[in-house]
Amino acid sequence: MKDSFRRALTTGSSFLIGAEIVNTRGIVSSTTSLLALTQDLLSDERIAYISLTDNPGGHPKLPPDWLARQFAEFAPNIILHLSCKDLNRSGLESQLWRYAAEGFDNILALSGDLPTDGYPTLSSRVFDIDSVSLLGMMTAMNAGLPVLNRKGTLERLPTTNFFAGAAVNSFKSNENELMPQYGKLLKKIKSGAEWIIPQLGFDMRKFSDIQAFLEHHKLSVPLIGNTYVLTKTVAGMFHSGKLAGCVVSDSLMQRIEKYATGADKGKQFFRELAAKQIAVFTGLGFSGIHIGGLEKAESFFELIDLADSYSADDWKDFYAEIQYGKPNEFFFASSDTPVQQKRKKSVFDVSPFYRFSRFVHAVAFKRERCLYPAIRWLYRFLNKQTPVRRCAAKILHQIEHSSKFFLYSCSDCGDCGLPDTAYLCPMNRCSKNQRNGPCGGSNDGRCEADDKDCVWTIVYDRLKHFGEWDESVSAPSICYNAALKGTSAWANLYLDRDHSATQ
Repeated sequence: MKDSFRRALTTGSSFLIGAEIVNTRGIVSSTTSLLALTQDLLSDERIAYISLTDNPGGHPKLPPDWLARQFAEFAPNIILHLSCKDLNRSGLESQLWRYAAEGFDNILALSGDLPTDGYPTLSSRVFDIDSVSLLGMMTAMNAGLPVLNRKGTLERLPTTNFFAGAAVNSFKSNENELMPQYGKLLKKIKSGAEWIIPQLGFDMRKFSDIQAFLEHHKLSVPLIGNTYVLTKTVAGMFHSGKLAGCVVSDSLMQRIEKYATGADKGKQFFRELAAKQIAVFTGLGFSGIHIGGLEKAESFFELIDLADSYSADDWKDFYAEIQYGKPNEFFFASSDTPVQQKRKKSVFDVSPFYRFSRFVHAVAFKRERCLYPAIRWLYRFLNKQTPVRRCAAKILHQIEHSSKFFLYSCSDCGDCGLPDTAYLCPMNRCSKNQRNGPCGGSNDGRCEADDKDCVWTIVYDRLKHFGEWDESVSAPSICYNAALKGTSAWANLYLDRDHSATQ
């Protein structure tokens, strides 16, 4: 009997091969072939695990645990994806309790794709929390989640045994798009991620760049490589940016169009590209490989056999061959651009208005500095419930919201993130309300929704200019308190009600 995914990964006993399976939408005859595919993969000793997706691309499908429950005896070798796009934190916690109760402990925590479908029209976005907070939730559940019982006293719930993983997207062209990805990766690891799967691309330098980043920070978290057996149609979707987190560059698309005119429509090229990537991941010292894009068990096995047919040192040639990147891409570390040289200050978007915001924050909102003690006294005075003081507090809240709406498009969330995100409101400037760093879906600096620039690129430029990016990354993660919606963020700050009270 094969080792569990957790044991095999943590002991490093072998290079793990995993298969991604995408569920169907609806109860249709194709579920029969889906069950057969899953059975064949889990029964083969070469497949260390299967990975079940959670509504990829924003399309509703059968949930991953439906398929997993058909093969409960293989639970230690099944990874369930769990994303934040369709459920709020209560729904996510409920989902996790069910997974734990049924023995499914391997969870890949994701922020998730923007919804692209729904009945009868497009569904709304949830994103109550992000992948960092979801990882934090699993860590808390593993330790025994503290809750108030009916008597009002604190008790800890039974512990869970989640083995949580996370994703990172290194396929970003510019420094201000890549470094926030890596910054969020550090937060994910700090919040409990025990293994990492990079998102998809076809430039092996970008995968080894993640290794360089982790080595720089002296982190030894297992990395599982990622490959996908393309077709011309799927490659075209990746190339267009229609599938977030999946990148096919212009140079690769040109080769694909050339091979797709052949008799086999490029099938051999696509298989060899994936097999060569597997060889490179093995040579680089990754812990395993995550294979997607195949619908038959035989296709997985043929791909594995092809990868095994290469000699031990072939991966070095393949590494040099598979570099389908974009021109002038930024890398965290490379031989010709040392890390130190890349940390020069940026001058982008450091406007007089942002400087003014920083000045006001330093004078009035920085703890124990300048006006902070006096204003805190005022809010404590107004917090005492008398009609006059309640009226005064209400007027102050109206002044606060009006000014912040005019200056920052404030949504009156009550748990203000402006100081943490360089005075760019994460509740309206980010399509997924990300407070701990970007999702992986941006494309050349544009938001996945393609309606604005990714706010985290601007946040990075602003904070880096003042030498504050590293401090921002090392700060505690933020989980928005929805109970404060519609209340005074100023009052909540000075009365220690918001997230900053625990930082």
